[in-house]
Amino acid sequence: MQVTTDSTIPYERSSRTKRGRSVKIFLFAWILLIALGIAAAYKYSNELKQDLLQQLQHDNQQQMTLLKSDYEQKFTELSSQVAELNSKVQSFNELLTFTKDNATNKTDNSNQLYTQLNEVKQQLTNLQKKMDLLK
Repeated sequence: MQVTTDSTIPYERSSRTKRGRSVKIFLFAWILLIALGIAAAYKYSNELKQDLLQQLQHDNQQQMTLLKSDYEQKFTELSSQVAELNSKVQSFNELLTFTKDNATNKTDNSNQLYTQLNEVKQQLTNLQKKMDLLK
């Protein structure tokens, strides 16, 4: 009986150690799979973040280009209006000078020209303020 008892004890020990090893391998495999899953999720979220940042930068660049072109267009329009008003003011000044030189005590057309000149100057001042705001 001693022979059978001795032969069963190593068999039981080897099955226990095999079972213990298989449990350790199984747990290690699960831990490894979980770690790989976490690493993959982290890498994927970083890639999504980079894609989102690139898309936002692209959209921002497009909007800035549109705003710049709109600003330049409005600035050009205001500049042309200011130039037009300057030419009107210049012609009114010439007309006013001519009228003053030719005015007599009987006719007083200079007040009308001064009124028109003041209106044009007010418009010019308003346009100048708008241009300053755009700058």
